[in-house]
Amino acid sequence: MWSDGLGGRRDGRSGEEMKLLNVGFGNVVSSGRVIAIVATDSAPVRRLKDEAKESGRLVDASQGRKTRAIVVMDSGRVALSMLQAETLAQRCVSGEFNADERVPQPVAAR
Repeated sequence: MWSDGLGGRRDGRSGEEMKLLNVGFGNVVSSGRVIAIVATDSAPVRRLKDEAKESGRLVDASQGRKTRAIVVMDSGRVALSMLQAETLAQRCVSGEFNADERVPQPVAAR
């Protein structure tokens, strides 16, 4: 990744600005890498979560709260969120990104 000098970061692969999806409590994932956002109410989704945990691919962003959505990434990682799947999907579709959800800029050395 590299900075465009205007406060945004760009993904080196595509040259597009990287968008981040807030999955709760200030935790973010790259929205360009999201394959699926699913609710946790089915047995296959719970198995997906268990398999990811066993193989070390699980990212728990729920901070101990009840998991309401699972975000599946193209890297094979699985992120747990306490937000509803519909809320996360709406954020992805609408491009709803708050200032605190952007990639932090490095602090210049003094």
